[in-house]
Amino acid sequence: MERKISTPSLLLLVILVGFPQISETIYTPSLPDIADHLHASSNAIQLTLSIYFLGFAFGVFCWGRLSDSIGRRPALLWGILIYGLGSLGCYLSDSAEWLLVSRFIQAFGASTGSVVTQTILRESIAGNKRHAVFAQISAALAFTPAIGPLLGGWVDQSLGFRAVFFTLIVMSIAIFIYTLVSLPETRVATPTKINTLSVARRLATDSRVWAFGFLIGTTNGILFSYYAEAPFIFIEFFQMGPGMYGFLGILVALSSIFGAMLSKRLLARFPAERIIFIGSAVTTLGAVFLTGLALYGMSPSVQSLLFMVASIFILLLGIGMAIPNCLSLALIHYSDVLGTAGAFFGLGYYVVVSLITSGMSYLHNDSLVTMPMYFLLLAICMVLVSKRIAS
Repeated sequence: MERKISTPSLLLLVILVGFPQISETIYTPSLPDIADHLHASSNAIQLTLSIYFLGFAFGVFCWGRLSDSIGRRPALLWGILIYGLGSLGCYLSDSAEWLLVSRFIQAFGASTGSVVTQTILRESIAGNKRHAVFAQISAALAFTPAIGPLLGGWVDQSLGFRAVFFTLIVMSIAIFIYTLVSLPETRVATPTKINTLSVARRLATDSRVWAFGFLIGTTNGILFSYYAEAPFIFIEFFQMGPGMYGFLGILVALSSIFGAMLSKRLLARFPAERIIFIGSAVTTLGAVFLTGLALYGMSPSVQSLLFMVASIFILLLGIGMAIPNCLSLALIHYSDVLGTAGAFFGLGYYVVVSLITSGMSYLHNDSLVTMPMYFLLLAICMVLVSKRIAS
């Protein structure tokens, strides 16, 4: 008799998917401070954001594969342990080079929270209910990138940037204990031997998988490129303190929450593919407004600040609409090899995220025009790809 799949609590799932994002953004308010203390350039310190996604890409491949062989629960626990060790390395780093290495290790471990948790969701819930749950989790997760700068800004302002990394060490211990106590094993049975090359071949010849991978990678690339550039714009150009900048992140995050909530409501009227296209179009509109503001001539005034926040709100609203539906639809034809398929898929789209954030680091030149133009180009590509999916 087949064992019934036990679904973990929504709170645990949100924490497991969310802690990697908090870890990515929690120290963004400290970027100028870290560059100063480690005697490194802004471009080099921004690379610690890009290297995170490179480590994430390799991590999702590793943990996705392992979750099929050793189980979902052990894969999560081992990943969280390695994440804690990487966080300790960040705390002890005394140079930009060691910080890069530690961030890679930290991301490699943290990636288990993304790929394995998504596998648990895909094997536990089916149909439109799965779309709705992904939208619910996406709405909750919209706060996690914002919680990072808010918490990190307050800690940095009060105790310094090293205390931010110490916070991540404490968080890793708490998450490990909560997972150890509360997470059931959701893999129904030990799978038959999976032909990895066969799975890779299926994915490589599936145009929809390529399209969803591009869209997920691009939307996340835009999101985290924004978090990489925003401290230099709001803290240095608009002269905000790290604490105020962190609070601003909460306001911006509301856009992703509204986008996910709107997506959930629109599912009653439109197919998920259509909502992805609408979300891509909204993101492009926000990028157009942001570019127009930058080209017109932004000044460190309240009016410019409000218009910029409004433009970013629209841009991230579209991302909030698109992401949950892309995640839900991407691997619907791979239920027999979810862990391995998720490993390859995650590797692919996190490489895209890493390339896009690396591109932002490379292009960073203290110009207020660079980020909007970069986002506009990426958003136009999203529209073209999502239109093909929706047709």
